[in-house]
Amino acid sequence: MRWKTRPAKTAEPARWSLPAANRSEAQRSYLALIAIATVVVWQFPFGQTLLYPFTILATWFHEMGHGLASMLLGARFERLVIFPDGSGFAMSSWAGDSPGLFHALTAAAGLLGPAVAGAALIVASRSRGLTKAGLWLLGGALLVSTLVWVRSVAGWIVLPPIGLLAIAIAARGSDKARRLTIEFLGVQAMVGVWRDLGYLFSAGGYVGGRFQASDTQAIADVLVLPYWAWGAGITGLIAVILWRALRFASSRIR
Repeated sequence: MRWKTRPAKTAEPARWSLPAANRSEAQRSYLALIAIATVVVWQFPFGQTLLYPFTILATWFHEMGHGLASMLLGARFERLVIFPDGSGFAMSSWAGDSPGLFHALTAAAGLLGPAVAGAALIVASRSRGLTKAGLWLLGGALLVSTLVWVRSVAGWIVLPPIGLLAIAIAARGSDKARRLTIEFLGVQAMVGVWRDLGYLFSAGGYVGGRFQASDTQAIADVLVLPYWAWGAGITGLIAVILWRALRFASSRIR
């Protein structure tokens, strides 16, 4: 007796209306180009105006990384403030005997947390169900965090519309619109740390008119290496996470 077998199904990468042979490479190149263009444009005054909503979004990703990490390490996340110029801070209350390592990890979370979240959004684009769920989750997180933690006019004005738009696209958008949106927002989350390269490779900067140590300096204050070494290492790690996420999202499961 012969048994009939069916060929195994494969999960296709995002198509982008391109020939199958070049689909994965084109998708990676397209999203990598968005990442590079965003970072370059951010360095100029006109670009900062053009990308202003995504500047506020990048600050939200960054400060939420700090806030959520502090909660996981036992602190109380009190508020998140975003200033009109795109700077901001997350305030948490720590116990007096909290170890310095916890503060270093919280500082690192503001730099690496958005990269991990962005990678998750990009990877979610492989699946229609995950793409839709990811947009719902991101939109909900923006709305809930605005109600619970955000305490600034810039955040109140910019973040809810982005959250509502993400939810609207999840609910009513086409598959291609959902995929484009989640990958674009994922890229924005990942490259937000490079918005101000000078701050990343400095001992600190001005936030709300007051000088504040940079995240890399906060790490250096606890650990051995200087701030510029942590800046270089984190920059390289984020680039690797971004590229691996793009490769994984455009690959094919057999």
